[in-house]
Amino acid sequence: MLLDRFNRRIDYLRVSVTDRCNYRCVYCMPEAPFMHKNHSDILSYEQIESVAKAAAGVGITKIRLTGGEPLVRKDIEQLVAKLAAIDGIDKVCMTTNGSLLVDMATILKRSGLGRVNISIDSLNTEKFRRITRGGDLRQALAGVEAAKKAELTPIKINMVIFNDTTQEDIETMKTFCEQRGLELQQIMRFSLYNRTDFSRRFETQRPPKCSQCNRLRLTADGYLKPCLFSDNEVRIDFDNITGSILEAVTKKPENGSHCRNRLMNQIGG
Repeated sequence: MLLDRFNRRIDYLRVSVTDRCNYRCVYCMPEAPFMHKNHSDILSYEQIESVAKAAAGVGITKIRLTGGEPLVRKDIEQLVAKLAAIDGIDKVCMTTNGSLLVDMATILKRSGLGRVNISIDSLNTEKFRRITRGGDLRQALAGVEAAKKAELTPIKINMVIFNDTTQEDIETMKTFCEQRGLELQQIMRFSLYNRTDFSRRFETQRPPKCSQCNRLRLTADGYLKPCLFSDNEVRIDFDNITGSILEAVTKKPENGSHCRNRLMNQIGG
């Protein structure tokens, strides 16, 4: 069992496979053009597999693939198959915007993917387009149906709550999920740059979960992040992957406050 300094069991690894996405959601990417990582800087599937094997060896049992948008990376099903075959890994999941699932859901299921979280922040076509900066709600909804058909279940809908999100928006999404047997996770929009403000604003609405945090994050360019709300990172040493993982666990803070060195698409949420 892998424990951190605060006796939290660490058994969950979130893996960002790319910083690229076919959307530019307002909470994830800046509107202005910015430099993506060079392909040569992104971990290969073999490198990710090596990290996952080492992680399983010290107690990681669940892996979630994120991005960016994981489905924009070529042959992602091959990585799913590699991870699903690792001894000790019980679950391989994915968070996706759903827009590419129509063509990929069945392939992913056959490769060993267990379930998906699908990000849909509004069922209003215009709001959805504005939030995603050009996304097509119809594609995302078709992705939900494809995931259901492929039995990538239980399916969870991630809905970010904005200042202009109305009660009607929330009730419409609740009804949508209830009618289709989907789980709904509402996420308050926040800034990585100042979690203190976020905590003050929402402390009565959502209890802090730092005390229950069980995860590490692997960035697409090969850094382990012990905490979403911290600048602490550990560069993976491929000559001593286990040592890198254990170092990251020792650097996991009791509580995080900010992260200034990466955008959300570079971490994977």
